[in-house]
Amino acid sequence: MPHTKQLSPSPVSAPKTLGPLSVEESELLRQLDLSRMPRHVAVIMDGNGRWAQRRHLPRIAGHRYGTKTARTTIETCARLNIEALTLYAFSVENWRRPKVETDFLMQLLREYIRKEMPLIQRNNIRMRFLGRIDELPLGVQKDVRQATEQTAANTGMCLCIAFNYGGRAEIVDAMNAILAQRAGNGPNGQVGGGHAAVKRNGHVSTNHKNGDAEQHKRADSNDHFQRITEDEVSSYLYTEGLPDPDLLIRTSGEMRVSNFLLWQIAYAEMYVSETLWPDFNRARLLEALVEFQKRERRYGGLRHPDSSDNSEATSLNDSPHAAGK
Repeated sequence: MPHTKQLSPSPVSAPKTLGPLSVEESELLRQLDLSRMPRHVAVIMDGNGRWAQRRHLPRIAGHRYGTKTARTTIETCARLNIEALTLYAFSVENWRRPKVETDFLMQLLREYIRKEMPLIQRNNIRMRFLGRIDELPLGVQKDVRQATEQTAANTGMCLCIAFNYGGRAEIVDAMNAILAQRAGNGPNGQVGGGHAAVKRNGHVSTNHKNGDAEQHKRADSNDHFQRITEDEVSSYLYTEGLPDPDLLIRTSGEMRVSNFLLWQIAYAEMYVSETLWPDFNRARLLEALVEFQKRERRYGGLRHPDSSDNSEATSLNDSPHAAGK
């Protein structure tokens, strides 16, 4: 649905629900226009291991301390009425780490879900898990399913945990799902489901030539003649139904996207912080949001020389950000 919030020439009053604020946090909040917040924020939570090593602690201590930062980030985003927050918690490449560390991360997720569920429910947050969840240990799968079901009726921010996630893997999974659907092996289990999928996305095949009846027949019976559209791919991604991220935050100063939401971040504004994730407090998050609002977002177009707040609103309404694609 289009993003219809009107832009305001002056910042909106800070929400009281954030609780006590430091002087720095108050100043950053004063700079924010709460009517122009990003709809979807994605975070690469990097630097747990280095944080621990600098304190001569085991790496797992950094991961555990990082959950406190995650709690602050989640609660702050929810109370600022951000529509979706995606946290990159465990990648498909992370299985290459020592088994003691991956086992700890599996247990940490289960512990986090149980411990934080009261906060999640109190803030009316819906949980989703992005990735190849069926490859996780059975106990983790069970907790993930329960958390998703327990929060499904909530109407606030959607919290997505990317776990056993990879951007390339997600695109491969989407393409295989489309092929299966077109072959009649899709969710509806009906032969010809591929035609329904193409019709649903508004695509009509244009591969028939000059009334050639035989070619027309072959095109109707072979789904590979039907072109795949961007909308169709998007509808099979793990993030189906969510707007693409407007803001991608990466901590620890690394200048790479690490196979994270490769399709979805096509037009995201990137913000890289030198701060290691366990030290990425509320002030650093607010700082990222303030910087986001200073960016000029054109989505490949040009901004008119006489642009104003109203023309910027028009530009946003025509953008992928507005369409929620």
